[in-house]
Amino acid sequence: MAGDVSEQVRICIERNVEKVSREAVSRAHRVSNALRNAELRVLSGQRSGKVYKKPCSKATYTASAPGEAPARRTGTLRMSFAPYVESSPSGSGGSTIRSGIRSNVEYAGILESGSEHMARRPYRELIIEKAKPEADRIFREPYGL
Repeated sequence: MAGDVSEQVRICIERNVEKVSREAVSRAHRVSNALRNAELRVLSGQRSGKVYKKPCSKATYTASAPGEAPARRTGTLRMSFAPYVESSPSGSGGSTIRSGIRSNVEYAGILESGSEHMARRPYRELIIEKAKPEADRIFREPYGL
């Protein structure tokens, strides 16, 4: 009789752990999307740097000033970010879940940290700052067990 109860408790715990793990991955996806939305807001809008003429055109655009988020000229950087979620098992039956956004544009890091020829155009902290309230709200939601 005692063995049956302990087996039922073990099965119940395993089901709840599975349910929480699925919910945590789902929340990680939602936070990745919140980061992507914040990135779209940070990398849009008018900047206050130097005004340049677009190549092969009469149109102009305003570049970002040092310390501002990068200005959008072609939109390549802005559209290059993609959300991701990685989940891997960790010790004692748990999981490690990472989420965020990544860019495949090679100059994204140079814009963030600057170079000897160009001042920084930081955007990562601005994205995190804009997404943080929504991410906190998502992770604070109660788990329905």
